[in-house]
Amino acid sequence: MESLVSTFHIDVKLLIAQLVNFAVVFGVLYWFALRPLAKLMHERSEKIEKGLNDAKENAKKLEEAKEEYKKIVSQARVEAERTLQMARKDAETARATGAVQAKEEIERLFSQGKKQLESEKNNMIEEARKEVADLVVRTVEKVLPSSISPIIDSEIIRSQVEKINA
Repeated sequence: MESLVSTFHIDVKLLIAQLVNFAVVFGVLYWFALRPLAKLMHERSEKIEKGLNDAKENAKKLEEAKEEYKKIVSQARVEAERTLQMARKDAETARATGAVQAKEEIERLFSQGKKQLESEKNNMIEEARKEVADLVVRTVEKVLPSSISPIIDSEIIRSQVEKINA
């Protein structure tokens, strides 16, 4: 081995000093640079992993929210359709009720008009009877002599009025 040391001009003391120097520099670099760097890289990888997990969770929540939104919109459409159907049904019922009420009102007015016409007819007939009776009395007074007694006169008038009324 000495031949190697002399051939390559290796100084053993210098080699040992360099090894010690390397060990000290390696220790300092490991302690002050590599360890904090490894810790920083570990924390960074945890943050990235947490961010990825949060992103997956948020994507899942977003998908659930979309499904919930679709469900709510679907329910709202169903509710709106049901409300519209109820409104149509209520409108139809109101229209039918209005038609029935209008028909009843027309029938009532028609009945009232009929009664009023009947009453006026009866009044006119009664007036006509009175006028005819009056005319009969005047005619009988002119035609028959005035010597007929008032009793017979009233009997004749009454019988003539009854004939007219019949």
